[in-house]
Amino acid sequence: MDAFTDRAFAGNPAAVVLLDAEDWPDEQWMRDIAAEMNLSETAFAFPLVGSVEADWALRWFTPAAEVNLCGHATLATVHALKADARVADQVSFRSRSGILGARVAADGRITLDFPAATSTLVTEPAGLAEALGVAPDAVYSTGTLRDVLVILADEAAVRGLAPNITELEAITRREGVRGVIVTASAKDPSGGHDYVSRFFAPAVGVAEDPVTGSAHTALGPFWAERLGRPDLVGLQASARGGVVHTLVVGDRVELTGQAVTVLDGTLLPPASSHPRAQTPPS
Repeated sequence: MDAFTDRAFAGNPAAVVLLDAEDWPDEQWMRDIAAEMNLSETAFAFPLVGSVEADWALRWFTPAAEVNLCGHATLATVHALKADARVADQVSFRSRSGILGARVAADGRITLDFPAATSTLVTEPAGLAEALGVAPDAVYSTGTLRDVLVILADEAAVRGLAPNITELEAITRREGVRGVIVTASAKDPSGGHDYVSRFFAPAVGVAEDPVTGSAHTALGPFWAERLGRPDLVGLQASARGGVVHTLVVGDRVELTGQAVTVLDGTLLPPASSHPRAQTPPS
């Protein structure tokens, strides 16, 4: 699935594996599948039959690690479930970040209900400016999201970034964070977006993520406070690009976007080693 886009080969691609079993398959198998897909995230989900807590269980893996929260792969999962007629207009997920909700509008747009991340001003990590190739205006921690939020002077600086990925990986590993969000306000607010961003997470196997829903749980509240509006449009200015509509509602953030199916097929793992995983993915 291509997420946070209305056309194929744009936005952020995610693999989605829908399992019919009522438990997780072997974790190493999920890690192997994520490495084989080699996308920024692969989502795995199975139905929680009879549960009053949530409708589906959901986990996300990069090619190198399991992560606590992923927006674009969650959006892709909702799109897959809707396409396969496994959900109606609303669905909830049990995840490592608690219960996550989603709803599907009549026009196919999907809104995710995620916990908001609080940004706290911190001292700039040593070597960060050199790794980015530009001096930050300010640097923030994002709490449980575990990203570094870097504010640059303008949109052009964000778009023109050519960071040293090896140095960024060393810094994020040293700091114990997932990745680095770089952002600035839009050059022209009439251009269809209010702020721009890019996201780098080489320590978890993602040099640059095309569109990062989870990063917008920090970006949405950050820019809402500074721009004085709860509803904003974020443009992630990667090579593929994508748009995330953010709405801050108390301590939650609603992320809205679209997704497109690019490939739908059946995954056939070895029956002897992974008996519970022989289910059709989307």
